[in-house]
Amino acid sequence: MLAVRYDEFGDSSVMRVAERDEPHAREERVRIRVRAAGVNPADVKKRNGQMGEATFPVTPGFDAAGVVDEVGEGVEHVAVGDEVLGWGFRTHAEFAVLKHVVQKPPAVGWTHAAALPVVTETAERCLRLLNVREGQTIVIEGAAGGVGAAAVQLARARGARVIGTASERNHDYLASLGAEPLSYGRGIAGRVRGLTNHVDAVFDTAGSGSVPELITLVDDPAQVVSIADFTAPELGARATGGGADGAWDILADLPMLIATHGYGARVDSVFPLVDAAAAFDRVETGRPQGKVVLDVSLS
Repeated sequence: MLAVRYDEFGDSSVMRVAERDEPHAREERVRIRVRAAGVNPADVKKRNGQMGEATFPVTPGFDAAGVVDEVGEGVEHVAVGDEVLGWGFRTHAEFAVLKHVVQKPPAVGWTHAAALPVVTETAERCLRLLNVREGQTIVIEGAAGGVGAAAVQLARARGARVIGTASERNHDYLASLGAEPLSYGRGIAGRVRGLTNHVDAVFDTAGSGSVPELITLVDDPAQVVSIADFTAPELGARATGGGADGAWDILADLPMLIATHGYGARVDSVFPLVDAAAAFDRVETGRPQGKVVLDVSLS
């Protein structure tokens, strides 16, 4: 099969698309013929050597959508031929094995389906850590990005009030999701206090150095969670990096969230598999407005 791979850490110049052996479904996993795969900031960080050691060659990718063509022992909720989306490893390839997988809603296209798994789980995990619930107010820093926008929608579905920060070009988008938009940057705490005198929780997706200000908005610094600033615990806030044992059960709620709340992911751009290096560059330096996706059907 064709797959993206790199044999050393570095920038996009170390990436290439080449033949690799096909993976096969193991216990409680399925193999899919990949139709589309998401490109996440974590993919770029891993390629750059910022996520620890790796066994080379590496094929990146964590989320994907496609058609099941092998089912491992213990899998009963999907079958060969089903259209699915989910999470696994090495998804930037023609075939991938997924651990957490659900049926793809028929109304959702391949590229938008591939954009959903990682951002949805990350947002849900953090909202659970913060115990966000109906009637509360949450501030989301970096609310127009993939995870931030997912968190806005999931918090609104809970009945929470959401104040979201973003550049002004994204304010209309945040308002369309049900958030009250504010500009990010220095002085954010004062701007939030201009809208409310009480904040229950803060979710930082941006890692822009705003945590010292953000913790002044809540009674307990532990009610600030960051996925992008791992110095946050030094101030009493929390940081989470996720992984296999996260809030993956939220994927089962996607059909309800889509049908009832119009939940979805904004896709910034789509690249064919052979242009994976350009897709990584878009994530790393292009300030994408939404998720970058690889269209593997074009390989």
